Amino acid sequence: MVTGDRRKGGDFMSELSALAEDSWRIAVIQDFAASELFDRTFQEGMELVEETAAYLDGAGRHDSKRLPRKAALAYASESMRLTTRLMQLASWLLVQRAVREGQMPASEACQERYRVGDESQRAAEGEGADLLPGGLLSLQERASRLFERVSHLDRRMYTEPAPNAGSHPVLQQMGRLQAAFGIAEA
Repeated sequence: MVTGDRRKGGDFMSELSALAEDSWRIAVIQDFAASELFDRTFQEGMELVEETAAYLDGAGRHDSKRLPRKAALAYASESMRLTTRLMQLASWLLVQRAVREGQMPASEACQERYRVGDESQRAAEGEGADLLPGGLLSLQERASRLFERVSHLDRRMYTEPAPNAGSHPVLQQMGRLQAAFGIAEA
């Protein structure tokens, strides 16, 4: 913020604008963490993690032993992709829960290290992929849909600019001040 030195009007207004957007973002994060949508998403994500672990340790292990070599390699690769995706989801959900429970400030949850990764991990299309067990394919599909929803939430909450920033009361007032004093936006 402004210290003992005098800053140009545009710098101050830019800082004030950034502060308003930060306040908006923190409010959105806290609202989401306290919402029923979060409750449902958290429950769905954690149940999917548990179901996947049970499958990979049980029926999936049995299914993979009956696969031909190329399909077994595809199974190993796809099960690793699936667990990686689910670990990212679980991590993101746990950060949101930490915000909800006051164990982490919403401003800290904004750090890049807590963002959901890229959804470039698509289902296998190589040799043996057509022989993958239905149980694994079903889990992959469900995890992919959940990952897409969480990625959308993550972008909206953490990386996209505040919607209708011009309608935010603080930003509207700043615009009036800039106009009144003839200060150009930085």
